[in-house]
Amino acid sequence: MSEKEIILTREGLNKIENELEYLKTVRRKEVAERIKEAIAFGDISENSEYDEAKNEQAQVEERIAKLEMTLRKAKVIDETEISLDVVSIGTTVKVKDLDFDEIVEYTIVGSAEADPYELKISNESPVGRSLLGGKVGDIVDVQVPDGIAKLEILEIKR
Repeated sequence: MSEKEIILTREGLNKIENELEYLKTVRRKEVAERIKEAIAFGDISENSEYDEAKNEQAQVEERIAKLEMTLRKAKVIDETEISLDVVSIGTTVKVKDLDFDEIVEYTIVGSAEADPYELKISNESPVGRSLLGGKVGDIVDVQVPDGIAKLEILEIKR
């Protein structure tokens, strides 16, 4: 069984590498210190500080493992090779919602990088999937819970 590639932009890769470095060099030490302090309180069988610190340690280690796995499967897209003729992963696309007469700018990224608060949408999301391959001037239909939204592609850039 082949593992699914995780598509990342250079920015997304850097963000993951920085978080991993922080977890390994800073958070691990902080949690280890908390465990050490909790053990100093004595009997660990009824020591809530110890239990809390051990749970935190497990969460940190789980996150480290997840980030390392992501990096092993990562395929970084070369942003200089991205065509601006069509919407693709790594492009930023300005669209007009024809139903609400609103203009929004989305950056299309791989699912590991998606962050709706930063308007970075996954290529696997309904909007991302509908926009992929579109050209300036195209009107695409997006399946949304209320029905179908119509988006006009106004601009494609890096």
